[in-house]
Amino acid sequence: MTEFVSVYITAKDVEEAEKIANVLVDEKLAACVNIIPGIVSIYNWKGNKERSEEISMFVKTKKSLVKEVIEKVKSVHSYDVPCIVSFPILEGDEDYLKYIEEETK
Repeated sequence: MTEFVSVYITAKDVEEAEKIANVLVDEKLAACVNIIPGIVSIYNWKGNKERSEEISMFVKTKKSLVKEVIEKVKSVHSYDVPCIVSFPILEGDEDYLKYIEEETK
């Protein structure tokens, strides 16, 4: 059975998030990308505490495609070190998981 994951990504704005989402869906690296505006991130960067308003994204894909997703996102993302992390989908609606299977390469 195929293993599925959700990949969490942050982006600087909606335009960048949509650009990333379109590339991933067009290249069949993702079945679906949810774009969620309005998050606030507080983090340390190069010795300074920072605060940024960002966009979060949830990418539904296969575990076998995560490395390609990471490479593709890094190639189009504006950040030096973008947040790109994956989480296993332990269970889900069989029809939805079938949809992910069919819509990714």
